[in-house]
Amino acid sequence: MRRIVLFMSAILLGGFGIAHSMASSKQEKTPAVEPKITPEDAAKKNPVSPTPEGLAEARKFFGYNCAMCHGKTGDGKGDLVADMKLELRDWRDASSIEKLSDGELFWIISNGKGKMPGEGDRTAEKARWNYVNLVRSFAKKSAAEKPKTETPPS
Repeated sequence: MRRIVLFMSAILLGGFGIAHSMASSKQEKTPAVEPKITPEDAAKKNPVSPTPEGLAEARKFFGYNCAMCHGKTGDGKGDLVADMKLELRDWRDASSIEKLSDGELFWIISNGKGKMPGEGDRTAEKARWNYVNLVRSFAKKSAAEKPKTETPPS
């Protein structure tokens, strides 16, 4: 009798385990619905002027929260990019973000995009606008570092 009870218990526990794993895998396969940006959000202008202090603060938090994927210089080659199979923009190239408004960048920083979590719940609004300034500064810094081509004398 004891063997039958143990055998039935094992089958019952196994059934619960299989049912639970099937339910978990179905939940993982359901794509999360990403929030959509509104035209009003996209049209927002950055109310925070870029200052050395604001950029320094943004750079500090960028190092903690963003550089692991976006790279220390915004090149899109952070330590986790390969592991997470990500393809990120190189913000040092101005053309990679020139079509994005400040409002769009702010919205992405606030709400996240794809595998990137949003900073909206954990970062002050002014700090997120400073992130926008920092992202824009990567391209400006890169352009300043490029050697200028000399024009040959006529």
